[in-house]
Amino acid sequence: MSTTGYYIGVDVGTGSVRACLVNKQGKTIASSTQDIQTFRDHTDHRIFEQSTTDIWSCISKVVRNVVQTSGVAPPDIKGIGFDATCSLAVTDEGGQPVVITNGSELGRTGERNIILWADHRAEAEAELINQTGSLVLDYVGGTMSLEMEVPKVLWLKRNMPADLFSRCQFFDLPDYLTYRATAHPARSCCSLTCKCSYVPEKGWQTDFFEKVGLGELEGKGYRQIGEALRSTVLNAGVPVGNGLTKEAADDLWLVEGTPVGSGLIDAYAGWLGTVGAKYKVDGALSKDMPSIEESYHRLAAVAGTSTCHLVQSPNGIFVPGVWGPYKDAVFRGWWMNEGGQSSTGQLIDFILTTHPAYSKLVETAKAKQTDIHTLLKDLLEELRVQQNVDSYQDLTRDLHYYPDFHGKCGCNRSPIADPRMRGSIVGLDLGTSIQDLALKYYAVLTAIALQTRHIISTLNKHGHSITSIYMSGGQARNLTLMQLFADVCDMPVVLPFDHAGAVVLGAAMLGRVAEEASKVGASEMGEKEQQELLWKIMVEMTPPGTRMLPSAAPRVKRLLQVKYDIFLESIDIQKRWRKAIADVQ
Repeated sequence: MSTTGYYIGVDVGTGSVRACLVNKQGKTIASSTQDIQTFRDHTDHRIFEQSTTDIWSCISKVVRNVVQTSGVAPPDIKGIGFDATCSLAVTDEGGQPVVITNGSELGRTGERNIILWADHRAEAEAELINQTGSLVLDYVGGTMSLEMEVPKVLWLKRNMPADLFSRCQFFDLPDYLTYRATAHPARSCCSLTCKCSYVPEKGWQTDFFEKVGLGELEGKGYRQIGEALRSTVLNAGVPVGNGLTKEAADDLWLVEGTPVGSGLIDAYAGWLGTVGAKYKVDGALSKDMPSIEESYHRLAAVAGTSTCHLVQSPNGIFVPGVWGPYKDAVFRGWWMNEGGQSSTGQLIDFILTTHPAYSKLVETAKAKQTDIHTLLKDLLEELRVQQNVDSYQDLTRDLHYYPDFHGKCGCNRSPIADPRMRGSIVGLDLGTSIQDLALKYYAVLTAIALQTRHIISTLNKHGHSITSIYMSGGQARNLTLMQLFADVCDMPVVLPFDHAGAVVLGAAMLGRVAEEASKVGASEMGEKEQQELLWKIMVEMTPPGTRMLPSAAPRVKRLLQVKYDIFLESIDIQKRWRKAIADVQ
């Protein structure tokens, strides 16, 4: 094992690329961020497209920046890892980008070659897939999301000239990045099992692909989407090919042959960079060294625009409405389940920015030299004192949100897995003041926390044993929301050392795994050896977090239980009303 060295992580998010350079202890030495371009269609709100050319250019800029500003010599950078959104990147056999925009250029060489995860053009294709009754659906909670890759590939098949479709390669974006870096077509277990309908222990389901109209993929040995060979489907961090090509090394100002770790979807990198943490209690670091067994009691919540909930288990657990179980998604031999809320950070922003008092909120925060979330908390406290009540829940006791406002454009991910669900509000009045905005804001935070409890309760009901939540992403800064998570879910919430750094740190860990595995021979490592190596690196490189405990008084806990019951009832009511309308002839 190395005793010195630095590692680079690259995180490709929805709107930006971030790179960080860390040492062996996980300390960030330098970081850099660059915005990436998303193309929209003003005539079709479902369309979200990006470009691998643009993304690789941004990656080159941020990696060069961290190399230059850190002062670390390129030979001392021992590995690099990538994570990215689960978007579909399309190239020809030579790696040239293929246009995925509907129209005369579809299928030809051109820069707009990524169908972003949020793109919902493939609604009809997802509906067709979900009518097949295939074994594939058992591993996505019974319903495949149109955000996954096979519906998007099927849309391209239906709309692209056959001769152009046959020349395409389809990559989940993390796998495209390792391909671009190494020129090796290996795919990650994470991408293939989580987003590309590769069934754990059973492989590609030929009858499924034939039934949906993609039977020609089997005729090419599934090379267009990734051969299912041990040498070409890799676990997290396993070295890809011979490391960086000369061209990629020149782009990144690194050394040719630098080990490149097999990639992860961004949320899974967030899990990697989060759940191995020790934590602080009252400022003191816990002395217990977490064991690998502890990982399946720790739910990672990666919360930004949307939220992903990830939990590992030694056995496959099937949970209705929850994606997975996915074998080998991170740890070889272990399984992952993935819950999710399609709109959380986005919903909070929507409630704030559409309220009549939003401009006054911003002006007041600026005048007081504070941020809007701190001001909202102060307003809630003032109202609590004025009304002489015990808690903020008393202020919003008769205001109830159901939070699936994103509806068909996002779909309820879990545990309902129903794209027809919509948001609802009960308890509205004519208030337009800044105080009214604070109340609606808190009610929405409560709704998000109640939905998180719904997901965790469903996971535990079906065999998981989650006892704590490990946060990362932008929402981890919102301490009001974090305390609600602890109180509503009745379990500790561990906040990361760097709310924005967990995902990119996870990517850097992949680079270290690649270095260590290349020394001992990745092909010679057994399942247990790979598990131990990855967990050791996670524990060593994850900075300690801060633990928040549930603090609700007994009466407030009873009030939250009633609100949870109302939350569940609102789901049943919406379904019942929808059926009543549908039954009208």
